[in-house]
Amino acid sequence: MKAPKENSIIAVSKLFNNAQLQLQKILFYFLLFAFGLTFGVILSFYLKNFSFNLQFAKFSFSANSTSSQFLVPNLKAEVGHIGLTEYLKLPKVMHDMDDEELLWRASMAPQIRKYPFNRVPKVAFLFLAKGPVIMAPLWEKFFKGHEGLYSIYVHSSPSYNESVAESPVFRGRRIPSQEVGWGQVNMIEAERRLLANALLDFSNQRFVLLSEACIPLFNFSMVYSYLINSSQNFVMAYDEISPVGRGRYNPHMYPKITVRQWRKGSQWFEMDRDLAIEVVSDREYFPVFQKHCHGGCYADEHYLPTFVSIRFWENNSNRSLTWVDWSRRGPHPAEYQRTQVTPAFLKALRSGSLCEYNGSITNICFLFARKFPHATLERLLKFAPKVMHFNS
Repeated sequence: MKAPKENSIIAVSKLFNNAQLQLQKILFYFLLFAFGLTFGVILSFYLKNFSFNLQFAKFSFSANSTSSQFLVPNLKAEVGHIGLTEYLKLPKVMHDMDDEELLWRASMAPQIRKYPFNRVPKVAFLFLAKGPVIMAPLWEKFFKGHEGLYSIYVHSSPSYNESVAESPVFRGRRIPSQEVGWGQVNMIEAERRLLANALLDFSNQRFVLLSEACIPLFNFSMVYSYLINSSQNFVMAYDEISPVGRGRYNPHMYPKITVRQWRKGSQWFEMDRDLAIEVVSDREYFPVFQKHCHGGCYADEHYLPTFVSIRFWENNSNRSLTWVDWSRRGPHPAEYQRTQVTPAFLKALRSGSLCEYNGSITNICFLFARKFPHATLERLLKFAPKVMHFNS
């Protein structure tokens, strides 16, 4: 009796299991259908929206095609092309850079010596003056006809209001300046400021420092050739064991600068571009002078002679190209009077010495001279063209 009853139970159980599997299949197909339906609706909506946007974009492009063809060329014109010419473009002489910015920019030096443009080397004439360049009419004759071979930079006292009319060659050549005191460190700062401004012009190859009381002793062609072809710099430097030499050394400069390295010389220098970059870039020796060279130290007579003798003595001639008369004892050189200016006097300044130039002995040792007051200008204009062979 038990066997039929057990078979009946098993049959019912199988029927229930089959029904459960069928229900699961129906539920699975229903979910699959619902997912497919949902996906189809979303895809259909997306395709309709994409089609609308595409048609709208075509319409917008078509509507604005006329105006857009004028906008593109203008955009290109605004962007422009930054080439080498723009990079080499010089700032105005009266710029807004402070000393830190100026010296930083001037210290940049290309490591590739060959220039990728037609470079004509120029001589930079750096005038350190209290006010106007009083010998301007004479310099006007000196520079005439040699445009493109020189640059001029003038450092005058900020208080100078240009009350004296400037000659054309000096017009607009004043650089941003600061007050300078005789024998003070700020005079070196002015010299570095002049060098830095001149270094902004990549064509400047030689740099000569002059005062408002300096005159040329030769014509431009001779001066240009002498400087451009020189293999040396002209920074006077010598060791003077006396109160006005080593006696000015401040022991606080040790150990950066020793008394044996201390040198004296004329502040009126002439140097090439490489040395000029080193001078404006000096962060090792100049700060020592700023801190310890005051009062009777006379920084203008010691900084460059000491710096160049320590670091760059191999290419230095140890002489100046500017004649100065120190025969009269005192803190200032002799000032020539009007009656002293004669053809014989000028000829003596031009060839009255012997020196070495590029390994050979020559009697052309000085290209410039000082100190000439304004009262001598008339006679200089009278004699100079013949004696110095201006315009030849």
